[in-house]
Amino acid sequence: MKSIRCLLQLQCLRLLGRSGRPAVQHGALLQSASSSQPSVLQNKVLRHFHGSSAFAKNRPVPGQFHEDDKKRDKSLVAHDDLFEQLAKDVKTKATFNKVIEVFTKKDIRRRGHVEFIYAALKKMPEFGVERDLAVYNKLLDVFPKEVFVPRNFIQRMFNHYPRQQECGVQVLEQMENYGIMPNIETKVLLVQIFGEKGHPMRKYQRLMYWFPKFKNVNPFPVPKQLPEDPVDIARFSLTRIANDLDAKVTVYQLPHTDVTESGAEITLPHIVGIQSPSQMELLAKHNPNRPVFVEGPFPLWLRKTCVYYYILRADPTPPEEKVEEPYDPERCLDYPLQLDLDLDRDFGDEESFDVEDLDEGPVFAMCMTSQGDQATLNQWISGLQENNPILGQAPTLFRLDSGPRELQGVADSESSHSHQPHPETQGQEPLSGEEAEVIVEEEPRRSQGMKQ
Repeated sequence: MKSIRCLLQLQCLRLLGRSGRPAVQHGALLQSASSSQPSVLQNKVLRHFHGSSAFAKNRPVPGQFHEDDKKRDKSLVAHDDLFEQLAKDVKTKATFNKVIEVFTKKDIRRRGHVEFIYAALKKMPEFGVERDLAVYNKLLDVFPKEVFVPRNFIQRMFNHYPRQQECGVQVLEQMENYGIMPNIETKVLLVQIFGEKGHPMRKYQRLMYWFPKFKNVNPFPVPKQLPEDPVDIARFSLTRIANDLDAKVTVYQLPHTDVTESGAEITLPHIVGIQSPSQMELLAKHNPNRPVFVEGPFPLWLRKTCVYYYILRADPTPPEEKVEEPYDPERCLDYPLQLDLDLDRDFGDEESFDVEDLDEGPVFAMCMTSQGDQATLNQWISGLQENNPILGQAPTLFRLDSGPRELQGVADSESSHSHQPHPETQGQEPLSGEEAEVIVEEEPRRSQGMKQ
């Protein structure tokens, strides 16, 4: 019994010398050892847990975690600053590729490549490379190769490296939004990065299936690069609206600068109109006692460009003045214009539904101009009188809305407002040549909610 107690005291003294524990703890340990039974002490092996002083010294301080988080946040924001630093003055495709090369050569492990790719996708419209397939392939090349490829079916089933796969899908989705079809180089890069069964590869397969089907589905495609000349874009827009191969486009006035007698320069707008032979027929049959209306502007979107056009129309013909012309069966032999079919009907046939036929009146001509004031549209009506002499007899009313004019510059709008009176207070202006009567409408302006 005494020998066991002596051994316990020696061990406690040895521990006190190593770890520097207070004497109170060792006294309690000695009391517990002395009070225990000898049989229990003989059968049990005492274990002591040693704590090293190096562990206590290297314990992290809470303030260091905040410093690490700040460094990590700064590294995420640094990718946006990289584009601004390397492309301060000129933002072109060459500078965008230079930023990608600087990032890939900076670190062989491509740390932070996901954040860099997201930042590059946002900056692509600023550099004008959002429709360039080579830039998208170079952006996919930023991913490390053969790192995110799943090795077995379990990794493939549990979405191996989901953050990187989501970033790759985002690159392909932006290509889809801009109508860019991938090529074989895109497929090779995706196989090297994510494997043949990853989500980006499935997205690529869907694009390659649907894009060729929808590529030529529009029978009236709009070119990617619209003409910059306002006369050319007006000619293209009017031809698109008319939908008549026999319609003739006429340029009544080209944009030019004229000098007045006082020496002031006045910029005259362009006036481009269109009219088909069928519209000329309808205008020739129009009752000269009934007025014709010049209405607009009405918007037309061509991709991201908005242009405005004006129409010359008339009210619907009253029922008492309508004259039904006899149907000519030989007018069109390929496609019959009228079918007289006497089909046997049963009591189960339901004939209660009715389709309302709304007559909005004929449209005689259309035009486009950069200044939609009455003086400019008077020149258009004067040009129409050469082929439509009835316009010199019918009164003309203007229903012009003060809508947005994106094709008109600031200087042009100021000059037009300076010499243009309010439409409601304008007097009558005779047309050149025929001296036709022009009446300004005094009733409230009509909205643009008409059928186009």
